[in-house]
Amino acid sequence: MPSMNRNLPLIIVALLLSGCDLLGLGPDPRIAQREADAKAVGGACRHGMRSIEDCYTLNKGIAKSSIYAGWREMDEYMRENKLEGVRPEIQPAPPAAPAAPAEEIIQEPKAKAKKG
Repeated sequence: MPSMNRNLPLIIVALLLSGCDLLGLGPDPRIAQREADAKAVGGACRHGMRSIEDCYTLNKGIAKSSIYAGWREMDEYMRENKLEGVRPEIQPAPPAAPAAPAEEIIQEPKAKAKKG
């Protein structure tokens, strides 16, 4: 029984520290924020009646899995509550015109041939 008394404070300290976030060992809040933002983007795309592929194309720097999770959650919510989507009023910008060539090619006029 004396060994149990020696280990008891160690067990208590381990239990207290197992749920402690004061050490800063928890998940990075920036990661959770990025995931929440991506889910919001996916939900907004679904509410704006955009296909999931369009949403991926318009938001290339965001994790596709989180966009899909938000899109799917919004889809379920809209179906359960019989909500219609809102058509986007701003159309995507047309593709940019091709850039001008870096060098300008100037052709010299040909010399006239003499008759004779």
